[in-house]
Amino acid sequence: MEKHFLTNIFREDQFTPQELERIIPQFREVSFAKNDYLLAEGKTAQHYWFIQQGYARSFVTDTEGKDISIDFYTTGDIVIDWTSFFLRTPTRENIQALTDCTCWQLDFETFQQLFHSIESFREAGRKRLVQSYFELKSHNISMIADQAKDRYQRLMKEKPQIFQNVSLKQIATYLGITDTSLSRIRKEISSE
Repeated sequence: MEKHFLTNIFREDQFTPQELERIIPQFREVSFAKNDYLLAEGKTAQHYWFIQQGYARSFVTDTEGKDISIDFYTTGDIVIDWTSFFLRTPTRENIQALTDCTCWQLDFETFQQLFHSIESFREAGRKRLVQSYFELKSHNISMIADQAKDRYQRLMKEKPQIFQNVSLKQIATYLGITDTSLSRIRKEISSE
């Protein structure tokens, strides 16, 4: 099989060549322009995506009408609202392209067919779901138990490319701080 971006996701050491020949053609390449919505609040997720190139973010609007970043996505990341996709319910999140994005999209019905017919696909999906849960739980606990500076440094370590491709305002909301606090933290760290 010709080397395809999705073989970085569905690795040959986890899937047979026959499974890859069934899985990969089911994905459709799609492009989103900067600021396009992959998913908008109130809609039910019909697809999920793997980003091949570009950056996206998920966010919600708080009670005061401000956008609060929930997560950032880049090359190789799965972009999905798990709850909306699996429970078939309207989402409360928005998922928006921060740059032009090239993605590989799979629809719900095809996902179901692959999930129920290919054990290794099911296992890979389970692992991604569990990993996403752990990341979300870790972020939630960090928002309560860690200092803002520690949250910032962890993000720098785990996703350094975010800082070149995402606005500081969006990063600040993800960290649960104001733009001013983020500027102060950045200045403090650069002087250490």
